[in-house]
Amino acid sequence: MTLPDDLSKFEALREIIARLRTPDGCPWDRAQTHASLRETFLQECYEVLESLDEGDAKKLREELGDLLLHIVLQAQIATEAGEFKIDDVIKNINEKLIHRHPHVFGAKQVKNVEEIVHNWQTLKQEEKGQKGTNDSLLASVPKNLPALSYSLEIQHRVAQVGFDWENDQGVIDKLAEEVGEFQRATTEKEKAQEFGDLLFTLANIARRQGIELEVALREASLCYYSEETSACT
Repeated sequence: MTLPDDLSKFEALREIIARLRTPDGCPWDRAQTHASLRETFLQECYEVLESLDEGDAKKLREELGDLLLHIVLQAQIATEAGEFKIDDVIKNINEKLIHRHPHVFGAKQVKNVEEIVHNWQTLKQEEKGQKGTNDSLLASVPKNLPALSYSLEIQHRVAQVGFDWENDQGVIDKLAEEVGEFQRATTEKEKAQEFGDLLFTLANIARRQGIELEVALREASLCYYSEETSACT
């Protein structure tokens, strides 16, 4: 195979991955399926997050490349199976971005970011043929998200339709209530249930305070196991 002239072009990546999947390409790449790539795909996502936490631009560039490799490889597998092509993926996201930004690509006027987010969710529901109920609002939340992220996404969505605490003190009071219920729990099942309620409330506080819950917990964990614990207290 003649190598692409310009390796900075997206087309070059597509050609290379297609070549790797050919009979005389790479045995590992040929053996991959949609399912076999799941675990490493998730790992690459976490490595992108780690580079963001570290503020390392060079590492972020490399990790985004690894993530893009997975996306194009998944699309190549789909192309070979007659499912869809990477062009379909790109066309779909471009159409979605245009449709969900009528204040940029259309004549719609918006007052603030909150209205933009609300419009985004409304348009998203319309695309999926939903009626805007709480059930349909939550139906598209991926259930295999990490538990804390899943909790936050649920809370974000219901808050957008007005189902939220009036002020932060109400959530703080709820936290104290949940702590009391956890302390009074007697069986393992009750303790697990009350602890889940406690975590859900803590996630709600983090959301309202603008705290990145996953980042805060990760930093606390790293700090806890650091040899220089004095720097973390």
